[in-house]
Amino acid sequence: MTVSSLGDGALPIGDEGLAAVVVDSRGTVLRWTATAQMLTGFTAGEICGRHVTELLAGSNGGPGAAPSAEQAVIPASGRVPLRHRPGGTVDTVFRATPMDGPGGSLILAASARQVTGREQEVALFDAVSGNRGIRIALHDADLAVVQTGATPDGAFGPQLLPGSRLGDVAVAEDAERVERLLRHVLHTGVPIMRNKERLTSRHDPRREWVLCWSALRLEDEQGRPAGVASVFVDGGRPPGPERLTDLVRETAERVGDSLDVPRTAQELVGVLAPGFADAAAVDLVQAVLVGEEPPRWTGDGEGLRGVATAPAGAPWGPRPDQGDPVLRHPGYLGLRHGRYGEAVSLTRDEVAAALGARMADAVFPDGFHSVAVAPIAARGLVLGAVSAWRVGPSEPFTADDAALLQAAAARGALALDNARRYTHEHRAAGVLQQRLLPPSTTDTPAAETAGVYLPAGRGAAVGGDWFDAIPLPSFRLALVAGDVVGHGIQASATMGRLRTAIQTLADLELDPEELLTRVGDLVQRLAHESEPHSHDVVGATCLYAIHDAVTRRCTMASAGHPPPVLLRPGKEAEIVDVSQGPPFPVAGAPYESATIGLEPGDVLALYTDGLIEQDAQGRLLADLGEGTRRLAAALTSVYDPDRPLAETGRAIIAELGIDAPHDDVALMLARARAVSEDSMASWDFAADLEAVAHAREATARQLADWGLEDLAFTTELIVSELVTNAVRHARPPIGLRLIKNGVLVCEVCDASPTQPRMRRARTTDEGGRGLFIVAQLSSRWGCRYGRDGKTIWAEQPIPDEPEDGIPSG
Repeated sequence: MTVSSLGDGALPIGDEGLAAVVVDSRGTVLRWTATAQMLTGFTAGEICGRHVTELLAGSNGGPGAAPSAEQAVIPASGRVPLRHRPGGTVDTVFRATPMDGPGGSLILAASARQVTGREQEVALFDAVSGNRGIRIALHDADLAVVQTGATPDGAFGPQLLPGSRLGDVAVAEDAERVERLLRHVLHTGVPIMRNKERLTSRHDPRREWVLCWSALRLEDEQGRPAGVASVFVDGGRPPGPERLTDLVRETAERVGDSLDVPRTAQELVGVLAPGFADAAAVDLVQAVLVGEEPPRWTGDGEGLRGVATAPAGAPWGPRPDQGDPVLRHPGYLGLRHGRYGEAVSLTRDEVAAALGARMADAVFPDGFHSVAVAPIAARGLVLGAVSAWRVGPSEPFTADDAALLQAAAARGALALDNARRYTHEHRAAGVLQQRLLPPSTTDTPAAETAGVYLPAGRGAAVGGDWFDAIPLPSFRLALVAGDVVGHGIQASATMGRLRTAIQTLADLELDPEELLTRVGDLVQRLAHESEPHSHDVVGATCLYAIHDAVTRRCTMASAGHPPPVLLRPGKEAEIVDVSQGPPFPVAGAPYESATIGLEPGDVLALYTDGLIEQDAQGRLLADLGEGTRRLAAALTSVYDPDRPLAETGRAIIAELGIDAPHDDVALMLARARAVSEDSMASWDFAADLEAVAHAREATARQLADWGLEDLAFTTELIVSELVTNAVRHARPPIGLRLIKNGVLVCEVCDASPTQPRMRRARTTDEGGRGLFIVAQLSSRWGCRYGRDGKTIWAEQPIPDEPEDGIPSG
């Protein structure tokens, strides 16, 4: 093979025009790249299987002709004219690099026109020769290494041996990233030139390589993809400005994905070590960890807490055999010796001189010889410090390195401060919501209840879901479940306002549909009060139910909320049929109520849609009805009347497979109770004053039967005043009912909607003292309205019985 020798000449490597050819030990072409076809015009099908010298412009017969003995010898490098289709020649320079394994060479060639001078040819060609940090690897179609360039072991980069893969020498994350690039080249044929990649050793996490990676596709004689030839160059440490840009860019890309303070700190040290440093640590002020704003820095290093280290298992803190700790955190060192806002670099001798050799050995990494520390500061406040360490053969930190660390710390400080502020808001929202939620369990004469609340994403987001159990007079209980749109403090605050409004309206003893209408008006006002430019949406759904333990009836209405689930002992749970009115603040349609019977032991489940919107695998369901049916089946499966309701609620959550819900989950179970028939008595009276005496007599007889003679005088007086008012100011029929269940309740009903009012009578007035007397004799009294009139009630405690009205035993 006749060529002009280049001696130590070089091959010009650019972004285009670099052709790669693989030949065996006899010079037969095995692989032919697309760029080789671009250089010569011949396809892989025409060249593969032929001797490479058949391409020489001086050969006889062109491709397919047998080479002469002189041509069969392939020199290591040179300059040669090649045939070019459809006619003519192309002047090229080349380099043949021996391959490990069964032999053969990888020939890299380029047009000589790219070379502008003899010296440039020499320098570039020598770079490809492998003497200056060039490594060549040939991968098959599965990206396994077939052959590698014969370069000295340990020159640089990972040692890729035939039969190995990148994952055998580099950590999985880095290997997968590079193999994705190689696979892209294999599938598309588009080469990659000088793509900088960072690889961390799989066997030594402290070892890292920065490589400039190029790759070209190899094709067989049919032109099909057969593998990839990769060439990688030692990227080294980039020079000053580029190095600064790279470190800051990498910090921006890899730090700040999480709004968790410790995780963000771990991301920051992960950028620094290994690579920039052999080890790194972040120490933060205690206040930052809980989301609070740190105090003004005094420079004494107190209050720092170690948060993150890299690599894993870095030996921070004193070892047990070193005695009591004195210097607790690495960040203290730099913050004590550096000026505010500036990084400092110290040698081991400087650290030992300042703190003592024993302390340095006890606290800092083994074998360290240099440390750089930079404050983590944002908005004029010092959040903590980041420290970087170099050990063993690593070069000591310089002033330029300290400036790099300071730039990375400044960028990381923004992410950490964002995480701190999020933590503060999240904690505030969580505390607000917990303060606004009712107790998880209640025990009343009408029912016992137990609630379970799960915030979205294991607590990452706090929202406006809530449940409530509101005791009402006459042994009734209001049950509420609601869901405010959105998350965060805005949703929690709106939830608090709605819960307060519903409790206030519940005290007015309104029917469920009337109460929801008034709550809807409130939500409309809240929506109008929000800022016009605000993106916060004021909206909610709510289910409101009233269970009457005397009548054993439960009346409910829904404002866009999922229906409750009812379980009767010994039967399967069923979904209650209740009309879903419009959610708040949508208006225009009335709310409708539904009434069901609730016997003692029946369990009613109220919940929010976060409980029914996902399956056991966490996938969102397209049909919430399916989720409601899953809830009914779970309630049927796990319910045991002997199990506490709180445990039943947790068992339902587990049965549904809810671990980290997409939305807040609120579930309340209410197990109904009832007032026994022998604890009630009722009478109807004519609308004349004689009814007052009859009512007093009936009351006295009934109290005697119940053994409550001690309450006879006050109760007769209360009954006398209420019945007298009904006869004089209301319309018939007039009814009287006494209920005994821990407390004694006296109710007088009439058909008039007139509001009773208590007033203070003057000394000379003959009347006007009735309600005043009732208020003085009872523990509480009130009035509620129904479709057929009103009921005035008064309540008295029964001596020697629980004040909450729950029967003993």
